[in-house]
Amino acid sequence: MSAALLASLSGCATTDSAAVPGWKPDTTYNLTILHTNDHHGRFWNNKYGEYGMAARKTLIDRLRAEAAANGTEVLLLSGGDINTGVPESDLQDAEPDFKGMTQIGYDAMALGNHEFDNPLSVLEKQMNWADFPMLSANIYDMKTGKRKFQAYEIFERGGLKIAVIGLTTEDTAKLGNPEYISELDFRDPKEEAKKVIAELKKTENPDIIIAATHMGHYVDGRRGINAPGDVALARYLPEGDLDMVVGGHSQEPVCMEGMNVIKKGFKPGDECKPDYQNGTWIVQAYEWGKYVGKADFTFRNGELNLVSYDLIPVNLKKKVKVNGEKKRVFIQEEIPQDPGLKAFLQPYQEKGQGELTKKIGESNGKLEGDRSVVRFQQTNLGRMIAAAHKERAKADFAVMNSGGVRDSIEGGDITYKDVLTVQPFGNMLTYTDMTGKEVMEYLNVVATKPVDSGAYAQFYGISMVVDGDKVSDVKIGGEALDLAKTYRFTVPSYNAAGGDGYPKLINHPGNVNTGFVDAEVLKEYIEKNSPIDVNAFAPNGEMVYK
Repeated sequence: MSAALLASLSGCATTDSAAVPGWKPDTTYNLTILHTNDHHGRFWNNKYGEYGMAARKTLIDRLRAEAAANGTEVLLLSGGDINTGVPESDLQDAEPDFKGMTQIGYDAMALGNHEFDNPLSVLEKQMNWADFPMLSANIYDMKTGKRKFQAYEIFERGGLKIAVIGLTTEDTAKLGNPEYISELDFRDPKEEAKKVIAELKKTENPDIIIAATHMGHYVDGRRGINAPGDVALARYLPEGDLDMVVGGHSQEPVCMEGMNVIKKGFKPGDECKPDYQNGTWIVQAYEWGKYVGKADFTFRNGELNLVSYDLIPVNLKKKVKVNGEKKRVFIQEEIPQDPGLKAFLQPYQEKGQGELTKKIGESNGKLEGDRSVVRFQQTNLGRMIAAAHKERAKADFAVMNSGGVRDSIEGGDITYKDVLTVQPFGNMLTYTDMTGKEVMEYLNVVATKPVDSGAYAQFYGISMVVDGDKVSDVKIGGEALDLAKTYRFTVPSYNAAGGDGYPKLINHPGNVNTGFVDAEVLKEYIEKNSPIDVNAFAPNGEMVYK
């Protein structure tokens, strides 16, 4: 790996720490922390003109200028997951995204689990594109037993010494591709944070310690089968050891109504109060650059106090009726796109669009996804999509709503554009671990959905008899369902959230959102298994409807 990767062997880079003059007693210092997370390839605005890095740069430049005019220092951080989500980015190894972050002026980011979706050589290349440190204190090289990446960075801001520690979810070990991460050891981030903070106090004595994390925010520490998140981290450390967590991974606006009570139904422009646990402020800015988080602090005589916090929407829109017609309008004043960054990113967008028409595989016949068929019976395309999900999540069986299959793929050459036509919504792959008893209850709702609706389910890896509103003779992997055994199954994030009237799974302790986009999962499956034999996915009596 490059020198940037190996710099962690000495712990951190402290290029400017020696120049810190120190703060003066009875003097108030102003500090603003700006943050984003879970970018997932959204360097370009969507088809409605929402978010995008060019508008984000305009906003951040404006916030920096306002801060400078008020004598306020600024630090810009990311909670990670720059990779995976939009084909224009995925097909170019997120080059526009990392170079765009460099132009915006990010100071540091946490390594997210999706930074390991590609071979480590790609991550090395991305680190060379970025002129900011990509941090993680809890990822070790199995061969050497030493940290693989830079653990922390020291920043000087107007007399204040600020340490930023990077931490990555342990779940990367089970979410990542074993081919790419087999040489890495993802250790407990809580333990590693404790070690690094102790080291910092001895060697650097920082005034402020911030953790840039990709671990997830789980209200009151209730994480289910997920690895411990930011709340668990804050509670684990001695009170006052960690001033702030800039998080990611769970992809949500962390806005609280009260202690351990999340604010439900947060909308752009609403007031947002971050979580506060054991003396640590915890923030997260949803996903995709839809918001820029802005935390304003004062520091005086060794005490850091939060003055205000805001999640600023980046050109988000809402639907309104104008003269009887529904239109999308900006929720707040439109933020112009930075012309320089837009011009820089334009060729990447055009190149990415061109890549969509290239062949990714071929088939020996039609993959059936016509609405008049896929919503009435099991089809080879519906089952192939489910098979792709099952394989990616290492699940026992898979459920795919037919409403998420928007077209067929004709026999012959297959392009990524074909895949995006079939799955245009950008739903995420989720999996859930349930007991056989729970699975039976779930199937009694999902497998009995009526035909001629998007709720009608396609299945793979499971067979059953459906009689009215009940299922029977359920077999998974050819073996009878064991009510006491635990099974893993996949379902799109839309349905996991209750879409199509499916049971809501997102609050189930066994539910995990992998962050993988459905179209990307299907594309990779086609590439891996081409040429596709459409007959291999044809239904063969697995679902019997009475």
